[in-house]
Amino acid sequence: MTGGSGKAGRAVVTDLAEHGHEVLNIDRVGSPESYSPEAPIPFLAADVTDFGETLEALAGGETLPGIEAVVHLAAIPSPAHATPDRVFRTNVTSTHAVFAAAARLGLKRVVWASSETTLGLPFTRPPDYAPVDEAHVYPETSYALSKVLGEEMARQWSRWSGIPIIGLRFSNIMVRSDYEKFPGYWEDPHARKWNLWGYVDESHVAESVRLALDADVDAAEAFIIAAADTVMKRPSRELMAEVFPAVPVAEHLQANDTLLDITKARSVLGYAPKFSWRELF
Repeated sequence: MTGGSGKAGRAVVTDLAEHGHEVLNIDRVGSPESYSPEAPIPFLAADVTDFGETLEALAGGETLPGIEAVVHLAAIPSPAHATPDRVFRTNVTSTHAVFAAAARLGLKRVVWASSETTLGLPFTRPPDYAPVDEAHVYPETSYALSKVLGEEMARQWSRWSGIPIIGLRFSNIMVRSDYEKFPGYWEDPHARKWNLWGYVDESHVAESVRLALDADVDAAEAFIIAAADTVMKRPSRELMAEVFPAVPVAEHLQANDTLLDITKARSVLGYAPKFSWRELF
């Protein structure tokens, strides 16, 4: 797993280990202290923007021989974390290196972190419809463009190699300490319109990765991964009517349903996000 020391990576590595997978964390920084001392996760330092280092790392060697699949989460995680050119260069180069190394080594599967930003975030212009689904692709930043190109690379490498390559378009990832910020969103629906009031819990991220490793997918596919609800107390239809009044809303939308359509993930991956922030308030 690349990027196993990051925000999402820590949750995914722990979840996979708890479900019986042998995991190797490939990152530029070491495994965090949150990993259990009783069940340490092997760590291998590597820069996955370098194809040679990536190839050597994914081969496993003595650290973890016989690697079967790679979960690729290593990336600059948002448009705000670096200059646009560095974000684009790093994310595209690392994704290409991982896909190419997986093909060279004959791995059985690749699961990787795409992004909700492919859908048109930030939504300064209204979406075409709501909830938005996987077909709603409008990259608005260099970060989003890097993920759209990653999805095209996935289709190409999957065609060439026959390896299933599953992209997970994660919404705004939350750990439990993040939910104390939520009351600050409730008075102003414009504050979180940028991603249609979406979020995803770290437990949902871990669940989706684990499911994607075993899903009945034989090519390159992308899936929106979000919580089943929004960050807001107000019903989703009310939010759309106030902020994006001209946008058509699907008839099936009820109560606080997510406006990031997770139907495909539910149907193909068996994704069923149970946790909601509402359990904490």
